[in-house]
Amino acid sequence: MDYEEFSNSNVITSDSQMEMSAAFPVLIRKVYMWMSLALVITGFTAYYVATNETILTTIFTNQILFWGLIIAELGLVFGLSAAINRLSLTTATLMFVLYSVINGATMSFIFLAYTMSSITSVFFITAGTFAVMALFGYFTKTDLSSMGKILFMALIGIIIATIVNIFVKSSGLEMILNYLGVLIFVGLTAYDTQKIKQMLQMAPDAGEGAQKIALLGALSLYLDFINLFLYLLRIFGGKRE
Repeated sequence: MDYEEFSNSNVITSDSQMEMSAAFPVLIRKVYMWMSLALVITGFTAYYVATNETILTTIFTNQILFWGLIIAELGLVFGLSAAINRLSLTTATLMFVLYSVINGATMSFIFLAYTMSSITSVFFITAGTFAVMALFGYFTKTDLSSMGKILFMALIGIIIATIVNIFVKSSGLEMILNYLGVLIFVGLTAYDTQKIKQMLQMAPDAGEGAQKIALLGALSLYLDFINLFLYLLRIFGGKRE
């Protein structure tokens, strides 16, 4: 997510400092409002699909449809990030909502694979962990940019290793990757929070351009939360008999 492009296009003058201090709380609230809304949409969609046998069967028995949804998810994320400057705020928001719905549909399998009690407990573990790391990223004076680069490279490595393990089918490697995934997304939560704060502090106002950056920030944190939840679920989730 190219936050620097936004910062380079907005020069802050001394006359805009009061506007900036007023705009920042509005923008940061929008980040967490959009993120929370997306999580709610994903959760309800996942549960609805999991309890609707017709939809569930259609998605997971039709390989073309299933992979079409996966490709659509990737397309929406990359499209939203790459074309944010050309999109209206309304269009970008609708794309984010659509992504949340599709992601919920593809995540519905968790209700079949894991018990409801373990899903609930892991969700609260994720929420607590996410909150702690978000607060750390928000308040720390340490520059986390170098850590972010390392985590991004580690993320690419874990994606490659996960693909390899699809063929190797090593349970030991899978468990190692799950723990590494937790560490990566715990770190990315702090890094992304700090980066979002820095960029929104530079916004001269709460206009559409700044709100679109807030929307991208919400998408980034949403992805951190979802991935952290899935990795923790693989570690602590109780499987259905």
